[in-house]
Amino acid sequence: MRQAFAKLLKRLKKTYPPEALEVVRHAYRIADEAHRNQFRMSGDPYVIHVIEVAMILASLGLDPEVCAAALLHDVVEDTDYTVDMLRKEFGADIARVVDGVTKISSFNFSDDVVGHEQRQAQNIRKMLVATAKDLRVIMIKLADRLHNMRTLEYLDPETRKRISRETLDIYAPLAHRLGISRWKWELEDHAFHHLKPEMYKEISRMVAMKRREREAYLNATIAFLEERLAEAEVVAHVIGRPKHLYSIYEKMQRQGKDFSQVMDVLGIRIITQTDAGCYNALGVVHGLWTPIPGRLKDYIAMPKLNMYQAIHTTVMRENGHSMEVQIRSEAMDRIAREGIAAHWNYKEGDGDDRLDMQLSWLQKMYDWLKDAGGQDHLMDSMRQDFTATHIYVFTPRGELKELPQGATPLDFAYLIHSDIGHHCIGARVNGRIVPIRYNLQTGDAVEILTSKNQEPHLDWIDVVVTGRARTRIRQRLRELGELAQAEEQRAPKPKTHHVSPKTPPPKTIPEVDAATRRKLVRVQGLKGMAVQFAKCCNPMPGHAIVGYVTRAPGISIHRAGCKSFARSARDRSRIVQASWEGEGILLAKMRLVTKSRPNLLADITNALRPLNIDILNAQFGPGENNCNLFDFQFEAPDQHAIDRVARTVRRVPGVVTAHHMGAEEIEGKEPPKAKASSKIKRLKEVS
Repeated sequence: MRQAFAKLLKRLKKTYPPEALEVVRHAYRIADEAHRNQFRMSGDPYVIHVIEVAMILASLGLDPEVCAAALLHDVVEDTDYTVDMLRKEFGADIARVVDGVTKISSFNFSDDVVGHEQRQAQNIRKMLVATAKDLRVIMIKLADRLHNMRTLEYLDPETRKRISRETLDIYAPLAHRLGISRWKWELEDHAFHHLKPEMYKEISRMVAMKRREREAYLNATIAFLEERLAEAEVVAHVIGRPKHLYSIYEKMQRQGKDFSQVMDVLGIRIITQTDAGCYNALGVVHGLWTPIPGRLKDYIAMPKLNMYQAIHTTVMRENGHSMEVQIRSEAMDRIAREGIAAHWNYKEGDGDDRLDMQLSWLQKMYDWLKDAGGQDHLMDSMRQDFTATHIYVFTPRGELKELPQGATPLDFAYLIHSDIGHHCIGARVNGRIVPIRYNLQTGDAVEILTSKNQEPHLDWIDVVVTGRARTRIRQRLRELGELAQAEEQRAPKPKTHHVSPKTPPPKTIPEVDAATRRKLVRVQGLKGMAVQFAKCCNPMPGHAIVGYVTRAPGISIHRAGCKSFARSARDRSRIVQASWEGEGILLAKMRLVTKSRPNLLADITNALRPLNIDILNAQFGPGENNCNLFDFQFEAPDQHAIDRVARTVRRVPGVVTAHHMGAEEIEGKEPPKAKASSKIKRLKEVS
């Protein structure tokens, strides 16, 4: 024990003066006495655990006060020591942090929360309640989980699996969201070890077998690239980018590749001294090897919201293998490894915008969890929000917003404010009007169109992908009486750690003019028709609509279920089909000419997945000149979506051409999904 504690002090002395460590020594004395007769399942004295948790935090550069709180984080929960005693000995700050960590473990579940998913969802609520005002709480909890994962083998198999699944679902994504990549990787690898031990051992064995071969190739690449960088007067060093076992497994599963294909992709990292050096290094890399189109990402100009910055590119080597390159400065590299800890600052009046951003994210996450109503589908929403690949879009004022891939203007509207979401009827994306179902892409500039007469519809729940938007829609539908209150149980409100109140509504919501709303209407599939909206039902986007050719020039648009329209004597020949922009469905046909290579179809479907493309029918067979033909049909809201599919599949290696073979309007008809099911099954077998 004393040896482990001496190691902790030695680590802290590298950064902090001796007098600053007295609070750590005092915390150790209290923890050692409080846990004196307690032991872990491994047989080690319990105090070893809290020393190791403090060591994990110290290794990340966190201050003596955080390490002292880590040494004390279990005394209130597991001993007779009280928060008042802590406050007297260490002051209000450390006592508050320990109390926050304790509450995560000690809150009781309500009697009606019986399922594992519900308990897990409420556990996340508790964590966010305790951490929304102080990130030190979640840092200690993550370090506590990391040490527990390092010693998990002493527990029974079922408990190991349960804790490992929770780690993959919640703790590793939280570490990623806070930008602490070293914790994320280790949490994932430990969880992988216990959830799939045989696969873990097999990948470990294969990595060891290929290590010597890969190291020789890697060292030659590093030496060559460092020489070229020096010739270009770019001060930098090059290292191999490690492949963690779980990331290898995940890539094999996600892309349908075997181990050799994943390991053939060399990964290197260039560390420069300045931001400008990153772009100079990129020029050197692209001058040496051909960049693969669509694989360049500039996270320096557009940082991720977890503070990560780098340039990512993939190039094709002379041996026909691709190479993934990350380029970042020394400061960016530290942030990539340490995340929010690299910006740690609790001094009064000396804040950090990025710390404030993380606090804001935690508060918003807790806000929608608190109001989510019931537990159904809540874990799925949280997993998606925690783990999704994100896109970055701009508000009309140029503010950057993060959303999960597949997000729609409706998700964006609810991210800005609930009232804007409730009244959303569409959006302008890059100056072009799009429907609420449009899939946003990184770099889009989004302006929400609203109407005071618009209210959420039940099918909006299927349009959005974020938990926040889904929660707000359900909440409003219950207020309108369109969703039974009994459908979702209200979760009990937490009694402590109040989070800041909901953001007040914006002073003004941009109200869309009637002319813009008319542009969203299509009559018989055609845009730009002269239409007017019936006052009896005032149809809004999202309502099923029908058109009626009036005696005066123009077409009157009614809700399809309008009782006034149904009662009136109408000339049936003047009733015309109408829909909102993007609500009608096009059945598009695409032909790809491809080269023969393994897993090509899997790569094509993986490329299309972020676009939310539903392939209804597919055929694959031989073509001319040793090429293959891949024909498929899919649903699309408009021609723009079809063009985007074509651009996306053309970027897949092995696709020679992508040709749009036409589209037919299937609005109002059931698309032939059942007919295509057997062919889809055969396609999956081939891929």
